[in-house]
Amino acid sequence: MDFAVVKKWLIFFAGILCAIIIADALANLIVNMAGMTGTVKFVVNFVLYAAIFFAVLYAIEKLLGIEFFGFGRSQ
Repeated sequence: MDFAVVKKWLIFFAGILCAIIIADALANLIVNMAGMTGTVKFVVNFVLYAAIFFAVLYAIEKLLGIEFFGFGRSQ
């Protein structure tokens, strides 16, 4: 069994999980501090979540040298 592949997938999923947790916490914090409710809260939370999620993934890629969605760039 090739443990390099297993390690690569574990790092991939751990990075995605970290980005999800950070993005969710920050988006909820910002929306709740702004006092939004209803549909506006849902839409703003979704947009903030997406932006923060990809920003965190980008930061992890740059800081740790992990490539999440390279689409063949490293080949």
